[in-house]
Order: sequence, then C-alpha cells, then structure tokens
Amino acid sequence: MSKNSTVKKAVLAYSGGLDTSIILKWLIEEYGCEVIAFSADLGQGEELDNVPEKAKNTGASKCYIEDLREEFVRDFVFPMFRANAIYEGRYFLGTSIARPPISKAQMEIAAREGADAVSHGATGKGNDQVRFELAYYHFDPAVTVIAPWREWDLNSRTALEEYARKHDIPVPTSKKFPWSSDRNLLHISFEGDVLEDPWAEAPEEMYVLTDRPEDAPDQPEFVEISFEKGDAVAINGERLSPANLLAKLNELGGKHGIGRVDLMENRFVGMKSRGGYETPGGTILEEAHRGVESITMDREVMHLRDSVVSRYASMVYNGFWFAPERVALQTMIDQTQQTVNGVARIKLYKGHCRVVGRQSDTDSLFNVDFATFEADEVYNQADAEGFIKLNALRLRIAALQRQAKS
Repeated sequence: MSKNSTVKKAVLAYSGGLDTSIILKWLIEEYGCEVIAFSADLGQGEELDNVPEKAKNTGASKCYIEDLREEFVRDFVFPMFRANAIYEGRYFLGTSIARPPISKAQMEIAAREGADAVSHGATGKGNDQVRFELAYYHFDPAVTVIAPWREWDLNSRTALEEYARKHDIPVPTSKKFPWSSDRNLLHISFEGDVLEDPWAEAPEEMYVLTDRPEDAPDQPEFVEISFEKGDAVAINGERLSPANLLAKLNELGGKHGIGRVDLMENRFVGMKSRGGYETPGGTILEEAHRGVESITMDREVMHLRDSVVSRYASMVYNGFWFAPERVALQTMIDQTQQTVNGVARIKLYKGHCRVVGRQSDTDSLFNVDFATFEADEVYNQADAEGFIKLNALRLRIAALQRQAKS
C-alpha cells in the first residue's frame, strides 16, 4: 500500500547522484507514483553528463534538463550583487541564491505536467529544505511536498547503499573525495568529512575553481569591469551576457587563487556548520561594484542601502527570496543603483583583488576642485569652524553638565 494514494505524479529535483537516485526509486516504491526527474543547468558543467540516462534507468518517466544559466545570473545573482549581499560578512550566498530559480523551474514543470507533488533531496538538518519549500508554497500554496529525508529510515550511508544495491541502483565503488559539494556559476561549496573538524585546515585537493594562491602568477593582472545601473556589462571593453561575464571572471579569479573562504556559519535551523567555498568571479564582481559605487553614489543613499544589507542577505540565506519584504527591499536597492554607471579597474594578485581605479563619465560625484589639497577657489576652509561647532554643540552641553556636577 503506498503512503499517499492521492499522489499520482511527482516532479523530483534530481542531480543524478546516489541520494537523489535512491529518492527517485523510493518515491516510486513508497508512493506508487510516476516520477519526473528535473535537473537545472546552473553552470555545473560535466556533472550533468548522463543525467537523463541515469534517471530513466532508475525509473523516471521523463527527465528535464533546463538551461537556466542566463536567467540565474541575470535575475537572481545580479540583483543580489546590486545589494552587495554577503551573509555574516563572508559568504557570497552561492548555494542560497541557486534554490529560487531551481524551485521556480520545478514548479513550472509540475504545472505543465499536471503533477500532484514535488520532491527534493535536502536533509532535515539543513537550510535547503527551507529554501525549496518556501519557494514551492509561493508558487502553489496547496502543493504537496515530499521530503524523503524527513520520512524514511535510511539514516546512514550504509543503509542508503544497501537500499541502492537492493534496487539495482549503481553505487560508486570508490569516491575520490569524501566531502559533498554543490556547484554553479557563482561558486562551489564543500561540506562534510574533514571539514567537520573546525580546527583542521581544508585540504588543498578539495579546491576545484581556484589555483593555490602561492602558485598563482608572480605578476599581477589588471582587469576593467564596466557597470550600467549596478550590473556588470563588460570586461576590458568587451560586452558579455550575464552568464558569460561571470564565467569569464571565474576564469580570471581562479587563475589568481581568488575567492576561497573557510567559514563557520549559522544555519537557519539553529546549528553551526563549517563550509568551504570558492567564489572567484563573485569576489571580483563585488569589489568592482563597490568601486563604481564609491564614485557615483550619494553618501546618505549609500549608507541607507548599507544599513539593510545584512537583513537582505539573511532573507536570501534563509530562503525568503520570493517574500514581499525581499521584493520591497529590492525595489529600494535598485533605485539606488540608477547612477551606478562606470568602470572599475581591479588588480588581481595571489588570492587578492582590489580596486585600483574607478571612473564614470556620466555620474561621477567626485570633483577635484572641491577635494584637492592644492589651492582652490570653491571651498572656504574657514566655513568648517561653524560646521564643527554646530556638530559639537551637544557634546559641549554634556561637558558643561558634567562640570556642573563635579
């Protein structure tokens, strides 16, 4: 007897790995339903090789591979980078921001196929279950969500492998690297194994996108990144699509060992976890974006935007991309970006990137006549005395009160 006889057809977010292959078979066995597999191409490359064949061999009636690379960068990564959103000051949210486009496409397929349910392979301990399901309910408040990790008793790697063998699902005889990873155009993340010891340094062989900084070129490389309304549009004068631009920055950053992060982060569900991240292109992009902002954004507008960045980053990390508060903040942030037009010159060298030049032909607020240390005719330095005394007024009053009490 199946668990839920009302579920006739389910769409599974499927990677082709052991866990989601087991989930695919488990859904068929336990729910007695048709399963459609869905994989999103977000730039993970060869990881998608043979996915349709694996899915159908495991029992899927169909397998969708959706190329979401341009949509991912244009509609999700770029809006987030307009906010300079970094979680807990370190994490560029590479996994977090990938879940909304995956969920959106999955729900579109479910609607197209007339599916009764959607399913994912996120565990009951992590953030992804929240991110996926909040998005599902945004698109269909009555959707049936099947989260096998919260239902089944396959609670160990041994149990999973035994289930796989029983159902003729190929089990890797050896795994080159024991940690788990998640990759897209923005980053690759690593969890598990040696990383569960917060004192142990991540092994060099873990890294995929970046060369060892010590082995990076001994000569720095300079790159110019052009922005229009807060979005990067060109590298060294060559206009590129969002996905191609980020891929190019990944290549440049990887060569110079840029974008490695070892982070102990606070999960939404309440526990701390340790992750390793590589975000070469994103690290360069954020530095360049701030460079252009520094010359084009009004001071108070910038400070107002910066005051909500931590809140915005938490919304993305916790899965509230489609929530009204994130949308409202995005509207405000996008308004601040209307003047962020210009070029940043970035120096790449042995794991580091920094702005060494910035310019804007149309929106620069820098005026050398006012800022110069040389003689000028537009700024009366004597005016500063009254400015200082007015700002010091409350401090002087407090000092007089202290004196009166002593």
